[in-house]
Amino acid sequence: MSGSNDPLVISFGEMLIDFVPDKSGVSLAESYAFIKAPGGAPANVACAVSKLGGNAAFIGKVGDDEFGKMLADILKKNGVNTNGVSFDKEARTALAFVTLRSDGEREFMFYRNPSADMLLKESDLKMDLIKQAKIFHYGSISLISEPCRSAHMAAMKAAREAGALLSYDPNVRLPLWPSAEAARSGIKSIWDEADFIKVSDDEVEFLTQKDPQNEEVVMSLWHDKLKLLLVTDGEKGCRYITKKFKGKVGGFSVKAVDTTGAGDSFVGAVLKAVAKDPSIFDDEPKLKEALLFANACGAMCTTQKGAIPALPTTEEAQKFMSSNKPN
Repeated sequence: MSGSNDPLVISFGEMLIDFVPDKSGVSLAESYAFIKAPGGAPANVACAVSKLGGNAAFIGKVGDDEFGKMLADILKKNGVNTNGVSFDKEARTALAFVTLRSDGEREFMFYRNPSADMLLKESDLKMDLIKQAKIFHYGSISLISEPCRSAHMAAMKAAREAGALLSYDPNVRLPLWPSAEAARSGIKSIWDEADFIKVSDDEVEFLTQKDPQNEEVVMSLWHDKLKLLLVTDGEKGCRYITKKFKGKVGGFSVKAVDTTGAGDSFVGAVLKAVAKDPSIFDDEPKLKEALLFANACGAMCTTQKGAIPALPTTEEAQKFMSSNKPN
């Protein structure tokens, strides 16, 4: 597990409980029972890095309640440093009901008014921990409301000043934003700060309101500070763009049970590779190898319910790759 000598990858943002129907392919209204699964994209990424043998920490806030304590425990069990986790006495840990339609895609219903993660304040931040980060990774949900937004900006600034690479996976969750327009401008408000951005094809379409398969559309998301822009295309794999080269890496076809966490598993694998060897941004064969491995991690993650339990270890991912051909 973690505590490895790898450079530190810090994930910042929300951790919550996903309630997933015990039967796939039914709406929330039709579900009879729900399985409790730990979730929240940044927390999933921290666990993904750690399960792959990397060195991960999570910074965020949960409620001082049974669910919050359970989540902090799950991070620890997965080898993630929890020194940056704080507990709110007033607010509850966030909940999300997530259902998988018959096509494996998700429908979300959130309970956060306000939830503990939204109440993370700048004074809660462990700045000494942030300054140790080689990579500082975050999403956009922590940008939606104050005080969390200001804490996010302060953490990002401290990480940047300490020399960390900034990694951004916007993870669009429209129901949490006041409107689609607010989501678009909120997500883009910190776009130009990142060294590394990962978006899904759907998110490209949402952000640009154009065809995500069109190369010019994808290139409109590029900015000069970027070292790597990745677009994930589900089982088709992913597209990559760096300052020097661009291309595609095939994905793996599996029987998807639950797509939750697939992108986070992919991101965790990429971040672990970059933390160990930042020259990957300039070395196309090395990058392609890391992305193929990340695609395998993402595919494996969809084959069981709940994000964190489904995250593979390095050995499991290598075994999967030796018996499955990429698309």
